[in-house]
Amino acid sequence: MRGQAADRWFTAVNVLILSMVGLISVFPLYYVFIVSFTNPDEYFSRGFVLFPESWSLISYRYILSTKSFINAIGISGFLATAGTLLSLAVTSALSYTLSRKRMEGRKMLMLMVLITTLFQPGIIPNYLLVRELGLINSVWSLIIPVLSSGWYVLLMKGFYDSIPDSLEEAATMDGCNDIQAWVRIVLPLSLPAMAAFGLFFAVGYWNTFFQAILYINNHNIWPLQVLLQNMLIDASTASGGSAALELTSDQPIPPETLKMAAVVVATIPILLVYPFLQKHFAKGAMVGSVKE
Repeated sequence: MRGQAADRWFTAVNVLILSMVGLISVFPLYYVFIVSFTNPDEYFSRGFVLFPESWSLISYRYILSTKSFINAIGISGFLATAGTLLSLAVTSALSYTLSRKRMEGRKMLMLMVLITTLFQPGIIPNYLLVRELGLINSVWSLIIPVLSSGWYVLLMKGFYDSIPDSLEEAATMDGCNDIQAWVRIVLPLSLPAMAAFGLFFAVGYWNTFFQAILYINNHNIWPLQVLLQNMLIDASTASGGSAALELTSDQPIPPETLKMAAVVVATIPILLVYPFLQKHFAKGAMVGSVKE
């Protein structure tokens, strides 16, 4: 009986502690969401709002009618779309090549990929390379240098290693070359892996920040995260400097509600993409970790 009572107390304490940790973790998200929908007059009068008495979409209407914010969303959308597709193509092709034991020079290429996971060149060599390629102030400077990752290549290679060679042999007998076998046979079988890595790449490109700070000096091609960073630095502007969004509307809008609305808008696209990939994500997230 004492053991059962102790177990019940232990369970109750665990539930209480985990519930508190969960509430603490969720509260910032809740607060951002609530403040973004708070009426400006109410926010001016109360300052700290846990549940607004008057809901308003004015902050969303304002930021979505601003040229610099819409432009930043377009840049981030292009990065997430084009960057993800190109990264999947490069990573998948290289991983498939490394998984074929008949390829000449396979071990040397594998060593080169492995070295990139152990040693990083640093910021200055990367910047010099991007500058010499003429990519400074170009959206492609945020895509080409990070098209793939040695770690992702090795993980996806583990998935391709699990595909039986007999499938390719059958495709070869039907007249397919290596590229046709990869496109028609291997890629359809790798949808779980592609979905998982596609989500990783999309989130990475959508959240591009540090590379943009290094390589992009033109505010007209800032991605969304750089725009949000400037909003957080300067409470009176939405993008800083010449790209500032001045609060000149008839109804004054608190900079805080604008920032919260911008954060919500920046978060929604990834939240909308995940449900469509969830079916494949659980399988793909374990890619290469289990060998049969």
